[in-house]
Amino acid sequence: MALTNVFVVLLSTALAVLPFSPADAGVVGVSYGRLGNDLPGTASVVKLLKKSGITSVRLYDANSKVLKALANTGITVMVMLPNDKLAAAAADPSSARRWVRRNVAAYYPATHIHAVAVGNEVFEEAKNLTGQLVPAMSNVHDALVKLGLDGAVKVSTPIAFTALQESWPPSAGRFRDDIARSVMKPMIDFLERTGSYLTVNAYPFFAYAEEPDKISLDYALGNSNATGVRDPVTGLVYHSLLDAQLDATYFAMEKLGTSRSSARGPNSVAPAAHVSESGWPSGGKPKRGGRPRPRPRGGGRRLELEQAGGEAASVANAQAYNNYLIKRVLSGDTGTPYHPDADMDVYIFSLFNENQKGDGADDVEQHFGLFYPNRTKVYEFDFRGGALVASWCVANASAGDARLQAALEYACGHGADCGAIQPGAPCFEPDTRLAHASYAFNSYYQRNGRAKAACDFDGAAYVVYHEPAGTCDPNVSWCVANAAAGDARLLAALNYACANGADCGAIQPGGACFEPNTVVAHASYAFNSYYQRKGRGSGTCDFAGAGSVVYHAPKIIGKCVLPSKAWIQETTTVKSRGFKTSSV
Repeated sequence: MALTNVFVVLLSTALAVLPFSPADAGVVGVSYGRLGNDLPGTASVVKLLKKSGITSVRLYDANSKVLKALANTGITVMVMLPNDKLAAAAADPSSARRWVRRNVAAYYPATHIHAVAVGNEVFEEAKNLTGQLVPAMSNVHDALVKLGLDGAVKVSTPIAFTALQESWPPSAGRFRDDIARSVMKPMIDFLERTGSYLTVNAYPFFAYAEEPDKISLDYALGNSNATGVRDPVTGLVYHSLLDAQLDATYFAMEKLGTSRSSARGPNSVAPAAHVSESGWPSGGKPKRGGRPRPRPRGGGRRLELEQAGGEAASVANAQAYNNYLIKRVLSGDTGTPYHPDADMDVYIFSLFNENQKGDGADDVEQHFGLFYPNRTKVYEFDFRGGALVASWCVANASAGDARLQAALEYACGHGADCGAIQPGAPCFEPDTRLAHASYAFNSYYQRNGRAKAACDFDGAAYVVYHEPAGTCDPNVSWCVANAAAGDARLLAALNYACANGADCGAIQPGGACFEPNTVVAHASYAFNSYYQRKGRGSGTCDFAGAGSVVYHAPKIIGKCVLPSKAWIQETTTVKSRGFKTSSV
């Protein structure tokens, strides 16, 4: 399928792609809990929030002192009607009105209250109130309407992720049978009707702690080197567990239908799913009977799983995960593979380590804080977006060939540099519509300053923060050994490269790139060092046919450039062929 003449003709009727405009990024805030006897005073906390660039907080009540201190700061606030007030709000509209008048209207607009959480994890923490949850939400909303605040203040309820009966693959996501039709369906109808959103407490940490043998730590942390996991039904690839959890929630909502439309898929009208709590502990161990956790797919082995959770609870992992959340939201990457254009607000749990949570000082519940009670950081983070992470635009396989082709032609006709995917060009292979579309979309996206709306193409593309496998860049190349040249030619060329400018110290015994100890692996390292040091000049990756230039990144571990696994297995060890260390 050679994609020729992609610059010339645009299928104007196949895809309606409008010029993009900058999209609003989501909001990343913090959950401000106060279950501690050594926490700083409210005035000090507000100063800390402002100093740290934190612009939104979630409270677990509507504390008057806190709300007054947050007045005129510009910090947005989600207040909460506690579980113990929920029954009264559900049974008596006047009770809901009194609560709203005293805890919202009395402070707004000086204190920028933008949401009311009705209860918290009611399905887990107050099961006897499950049937009263939606009536309470409705009465609180009606009170806001009567006070003229419904346009500014939305009503939601944070649900634990355990509200889902199934969550993997995401396309199988569905709510528990005991709440799906009786509670979640009317709740979703309410959220749609009022223009609100579902809030979910999503913790990849606890999912990993339950199944460390099935879930990669990098995948749970959202690390850039995480191996993608494919949904076998949709074909969508997930590079972070949080995305998989959110899309499972979207699929669960979709299975219940919507009150305004019978639409299904990424363009359906189901409410957005925002993250009312997420975080990673810097220490401690998961304890029995603690925070609700996703149901493991396997049984038993509780002690092993708690041990895995304890090992994962570290400063380094907490820093990695929470900085991933911050950078992701600030850079506008709020969508998911299934809903690439979705908005998403995130509240990181929590502002402080709280010493009255959980079951003792070694419980992870006391170690979720960004700050110690003395207001020093547990680790470094930046809510101002000081270091914007790299991002790429990739084609959405589920869009189908026709939409991908039309979007590809649009990108190539509106500024993308598509010369590299023409026949014979560096990025022509693999010659598939999906690969060519990803190249064109990413070129368009990068040339338009990585604006979120520059990676939409009517749902045919989405932004990722992990470099996609096989990314081709015609301006970046590597020199790798050609295994077919044979060991004798490779050794001769290897020694030439090492003696004429290549830095081969790393492939000496004990060096960082000595393993795998094979001719082709060492030759690839030496050839690439020579090639890069010579400015990737023409002919500097020839070695009489023993080297080849590639534009798709080879396997790289640290600074070690390796050929494919197959090449390594087909080649004998260097020491058995007499690698001439003296010539290096």
